[in-house]
Amino acid sequence: MLQQPTRLTLVEQVAGQLQSLIESGRWPLGFRIPAEPELMAELNVSRNTLREAIRALTHAGLLRTRQGDGTYVCSSSALGVVLERRIKREELLKTLEVRHALEREAACLAARRRSEEDAAELRARLDACESAAERGDQEAFIAADVRLHQAIAAASGNGLLQELYAHVADALRESVAEAVMRSGACLHQTTHRRLFEAIWERDPERAAEAVRDYIEQAKQQIDA
Repeated sequence: MLQQPTRLTLVEQVAGQLQSLIESGRWPLGFRIPAEPELMAELNVSRNTLREAIRALTHAGLLRTRQGDGTYVCSSSALGVVLERRIKREELLKTLEVRHALEREAACLAARRRSEEDAAELRARLDACESAAERGDQEAFIAADVRLHQAIAAASGNGLLQELYAHVADALRESVAEAVMRSGACLHQTTHRRLFEAIWERDPERAAEAVRDYIEQAKQQIDA
């Protein structure tokens, strides 16, 4: 799992290995990392070296230490942290423009390339969105919305696009939440189904149109 460091500084190597575990998903978001003695033994490093590495990842925004409880993964990638900080400084309208660019391309590619397994996953994600909307559970709807778009990015067949969207998903969540609060889940429920049907029927033009429509509707809510 982990390799004993042999080159560069020990702190850099330890931090790099821990970061790899986070970005690969082996240490997922919310995961409590192993205790210091376990990591020290596996890496064969001192407590000070390990703590410096953890401090570096905490400063980078990947880890968060809870006093008396442990250290937890709070972001899936360093790039995601940087993008989240950058996006939070921008206006919602500009964030929606970024979403339009990413989600439109993902939807078009998914409509052309989706597999039967992809379609089944998208249907499950859509069902989760609709179920949350029917219950009036806004938080669940927002989470389901993000997961649906991540699944569309995965169905695009473009690994780089999927990875990029995964990195920005947490940062874009705020814009999703704002749009839902302004327009309501019912509006998004309708456009989600149109988007799913376009991808299911392998119609990239309709998929792009569905993305354009829900982004434009969100923009109108901002101006209202």
